[in-house]
Amino acid sequence: MAISISSVKKLKKFLLRNRSMKKTRGQEELTNVLVQKKKKKFVITKQIMGKRSLETDQSSEEIKSVKKHKNNVELDETIDANETITEENNVKSLPRTRKDLIELPYDKKLDFVSVIANPMAGKKLAKKLFKLMRKASKISRKELLRIGLKEVQHRIRKGERGLIVFAGDVTPIEIMCHLPAICEEKDLSYVYVPFRTDISTAIGVRRPALMVLIKNHDDYNDLYQECENKIKELTLEFLKSQ
Repeated sequence: MAISISSVKKLKKFLLRNRSMKKTRGQEELTNVLVQKKKKKFVITKQIMGKRSLETDQSSEEIKSVKKHKNNVELDETIDANETITEENNVKSLPRTRKDLIELPYDKKLDFVSVIANPMAGKKLAKKLFKLMRKASKISRKELLRIGLKEVQHRIRKGERGLIVFAGDVTPIEIMCHLPAICEEKDLSYVYVPFRTDISTAIGVRRPALMVLIKNHDDYNDLYQECENKIKELTLEFLKSQ
């Protein structure tokens, strides 16, 4: 039985259609599988993220509760409202701002000085020293004043002479505790004042000064000699008391 050409063509078309149908069905099945996998991943990640968010919420709540507890800590009834609270080592806390340091009474400033701050200038001598510093600064700060640890040490070694004023609140004391002995060897008069800010305000500098060397000048020779004599008297009194 002979097969016509037209029937052969029809068979080819039919076979091709079946193949395409199979491909589309296979593709659909694959896409369905991928979608299901993605859905599973999304659900798992959602669950994990939910757990994490719960953990973070719990931790934030704990932190808030701790902060509230800290803020709600009540002071001991034995402490008065006007009394200054001291640290564990019974050292009073310094005033915070520069203005508070300057405006603090001279007698109260002496509570914050270090152990080695001797001989300490009295209120009247300190005023005269600050006046001397202001005069020297107005005439020539570069020529008549040596400010800071490095410059004062350098100038003393070179043999410059003058009155040396140390700050009594220098910490740590190891950085300048050797200088009084050097001053005594070189026969230089030295004295302490309570704060670094006292020296810096007298000189007209914003940065706190650890120490200053004041050189003599004709314009304030009388005041210089008066301060030097009083410093010598003070050192003699201090040495006798030892």
